Amino acid sequence: MQTQPTASHFINGAYVEDTAGTPIEVIYPATGAVIAKVHAATPEIIEQAITSARAAQVAWAAMTGTERGRILRRAADIMRERNHDLSVLETYDTGKPYQETSVADATSGADALEYFGGIAASLTGEHIQLGEDWVYTRREPLGLCVGIGAWNYPTQIACWKGAPALACGNAIIFKPSETTPLCALKVAEILHEAGLPAGLYNVVQGMGEVGASLVSDPRVDKVSLTGSVPTGRKVYAAAAAGIKAVTMELGGKSPIIVFEDADIENAVSGAILGNFYSSGQVCSNGTRVFVHADIKEAFLKRLAERLDGAVIGDPMDPETSFGPMVSKRQLDIALGYIEQGKAEGARLVYGGTAIDGDGFFMQPTVFADVTDDMTIAREEIFGPVMSVLDFTDEDDVMARANDTEFGLAAGVFTRDLSRAHRVAANFQAGTCYINTYNDAPVEAPFGGMKNSGVGRENSKAAIEHYSQIKSVYVRMGDMEAPF
Repeated sequence: MQTQPTASHFINGAYVEDTAGTPIEVIYPATGAVIAKVHAATPEIIEQAITSARAAQVAWAAMTGTERGRILRRAADIMRERNHDLSVLETYDTGKPYQETSVADATSGADALEYFGGIAASLTGEHIQLGEDWVYTRREPLGLCVGIGAWNYPTQIACWKGAPALACGNAIIFKPSETTPLCALKVAEILHEAGLPAGLYNVVQGMGEVGASLVSDPRVDKVSLTGSVPTGRKVYAAAAAGIKAVTMELGGKSPIIVFEDADIENAVSGAILGNFYSSGQVCSNGTRVFVHADIKEAFLKRLAERLDGAVIGDPMDPETSFGPMVSKRQLDIALGYIEQGKAEGARLVYGGTAIDGDGFFMQPTVFADVTDDMTIAREEIFGPVMSVLDFTDEDDVMARANDTEFGLAAGVFTRDLSRAHRVAANFQAGTCYINTYNDAPVEAPFGGMKNSGVGRENSKAAIEHYSQIKSVYVRMGDMEAPF
């Protein structure tokens, strides 16, 4: 596959290059080889993107929702037709196995384009009768949105932010992570091919300073970030200075509670999906697995047996089910947390080491006998490191599960449906699961509480974050005044 893009940026319907920008090497995580190079956006590139976006947005907002939706749905069809090529590129960009990218990345991006394309025509106001007078409301776009993506799901995130923004009549500038800059360019290409007018979906590359320049520009009306809590604090503060609308989808240290009556096979499946999919590089991962003491050893035994079945190797091999970390830096971070876990007294029951050879591979890792105050139980690792903690009492485990600054996701495994719903209601988390984990259909809101974010992505809830309501009062009789 040709991994070197035509140019670094996609602006006003075409590829644009400015080699004066800082070079960014794209590393294939499976080998460590450089597979492409792009350049960070210069001030001139940023100006082109903002100017073209604002110019195009006016006519786009004037179109009907049906017309806008038709283009988004056509883009979804193209994305599905090209799923193989897009999945291969996503694997090169992230290192995730093709077995995963072929079913979870471009496909979920296409789902978002289709979903928001389908509801674009329904984004209407309401009529409020007040005697003879009445009020009507108009749902209007915000204007120019900026999306800042993370490196773990570059295609999906580019669509999760772009689809609702465009459906509501906005223009968007998307800045991918500098670690994974390739896939968003293909999203822009497909949207343009589907008939999206030039200027409405622009992609600019760069590091933090490029994002900061976009976020602080007074011509930007909305900022949506997927990233870490520290980055979120900076972006949120910069957006607040300009009174901009924000959506923050940040990190987590989510709990999974496995009660004594749970189906162990299903609970192990949930723990695997919540810790080792994408090599553990998922913000909603349930990395604190609370297992009832009565079944802990049986759970750990079955977990180890299932992990023995992981196929680690070439991500392009369809048989491979566990790939490398996205970068050497991320690998070193995860390995550092493993050493902290050992030093603080956690019991290493599986994995724990890097894998020799090319690329940034490490073993899926499980610690048992973890206590709530250990570093591996408090801080987001963003790697394949699971902490298993014991419990015996429901009230106690609920308090411990919620004792965190984060609140992105949470899960419970039990056959007792009353308890399942009771636990879900008491979780301090925005996205909860019963007898499953990490399902994220576009039809369901996704987002967090506490330090895990502000606002929601996906579903009808996202529309509220990419549009605004205007009220119009209509008086049918004479106007009164005090003098």
